[in-house]
Amino acid sequence: MNCMNCKAAVDQGLEFCPHCGFDLRVQRKCMSLSNMYYNQGLDKAQIRDLSGAIDMLRRSLKFNKLNIPARNLLGLVYFETGEAVSALSEWIISKNIMPENNIASEYIAKLQAEPAKLDMINQTIKKYNAALKCCRENNEDVAAIQLKKILSQNPKLIKGYHLLALIYIKREEYERARKILKKAARIDKTNSTTLRFLKEVDQQTGTQTSLEPRRFGRRGKAEEKEEKITSDRLAANDVVIQPPTFRESSYMATILNICLGLVLGGLVVWFLIGPGHEQEINRAADEKIIEYSATMANQEAQITELQSQVDALNETSASAQQQLDASSQKNSSYENLLKAVDAYQQGNTSQTSNALMEVDTDQLSVDAKAVYDEIYTNIQDSMFAELKEEGVDAFENAEYTTAVDRLTKAKEINGEDYVVLNRLAHAYRQLGQTDNAIAAFQEIINTFPGTDQATRAANSIEQLGGTPQDPQDTSDDESDTADSDNPDTADESDSGD
Repeated sequence: MNCMNCKAAVDQGLEFCPHCGFDLRVQRKCMSLSNMYYNQGLDKAQIRDLSGAIDMLRRSLKFNKLNIPARNLLGLVYFETGEAVSALSEWIISKNIMPENNIASEYIAKLQAEPAKLDMINQTIKKYNAALKCCRENNEDVAAIQLKKILSQNPKLIKGYHLLALIYIKREEYERARKILKKAARIDKTNSTTLRFLKEVDQQTGTQTSLEPRRFGRRGKAEEKEEKITSDRLAANDVVIQPPTFRESSYMATILNICLGLVLGGLVVWFLIGPGHEQEINRAADEKIIEYSATMANQEAQITELQSQVDALNETSASAQQQLDASSQKNSSYENLLKAVDAYQQGNTSQTSNALMEVDTDQLSVDAKAVYDEIYTNIQDSMFAELKEEGVDAFENAEYTTAVDRLTKAKEINGEDYVVLNRLAHAYRQLGQTDNAIAAFQEIINTFPGTDQATRAANSIEQLGGTPQDPQDTSDDESDTADSDNPDTADESDSGD
């Protein structure tokens, strides 16, 4: 036996692994439980309790995933229920665990030796998915036609029986549903879905469904033989007495008999020949409907496949467009960096600043980022002054969106300038962006605590309906409120700061 923890070979009598100290009693208990569940699954599989067998074998593999007989048997049970893909997966895993002397290799070889059958099973699974989609789209007629074809090709697909029975139950065709569910029960006796659907059918019809096969006993055959002998004896020995012949000589009676015969003949034609002809017409119409429905189903499948191809092409196009946009953005960043370098070499600070503001540093390489940082460090003060001046001019001209853009960039360079913070807060306030305005006023309080600027910012936050964090006690709230409404007054009074 090999240790579960370190894979080292150990003796059967040891309780702990001499190499890693692992408790081998736990391992033996797991292996014992795995073998017990395997035996129970084998017993259930032999009586065609496939659902119970699947449950037991999964438990067995849960305790010991290296239990090769349990995994191979689980694949066989899956294959018996029509789940060829799940069965093949279990056999492949089994073969990978034990490549030699494994019966799973024979199972896989048999499936691979019949590619047509494997392809047919694969097609039935695809058609089942298409039928399920039709049911979700309320096309039960097309789904029923597809499921009948699927079950004729793969008669062990229990899911197909369940879906077809569900369609019949929805149509209130309970006898058809009972017949389909009995076929499913012959494959798996204790399938919970089958039994639940049968219970629903029994409740609707008031008839108990019997899943036991019909048996004809010896007593019944003997009774039939005795009845046959009795009838033969009666036919051979009994004398049949002919009734007396009645003759009518009246002409009126003859005419009456003729009329009665014509009426009876007409009734025979009406009740016997007419319905048969009508049934033939209805049968031909039903065949045409089935043919047209199958054609429509195939066309819908083709349309679905083409739509999936179109979606794949659209995804490819969208991915290419994203790459193109990223490349364009990267090229634009490098072009603006080159413009900034050229303007910086010429001593044009304004053009250098404008070009650097258009550069996306995330798109730059390490060397290019170093060039950007060097230029940015050298003209940082000039950029700040220019951005601050442009932001203040835009604010005074009531261009609040431009003011927010310029003042935000200026704040990224120097976040401790009161004029920038105050004008930015009031620009947000004029744009109606209350949350951003409160956040900007709070930055003033955090940057200049205990000052008049912080007091006015706290009052502005209260006017906007917010609550300043760590507010300072003020005595002249009314006078400060009047000043906080006018950013120009606030700037002039704090120009010395």
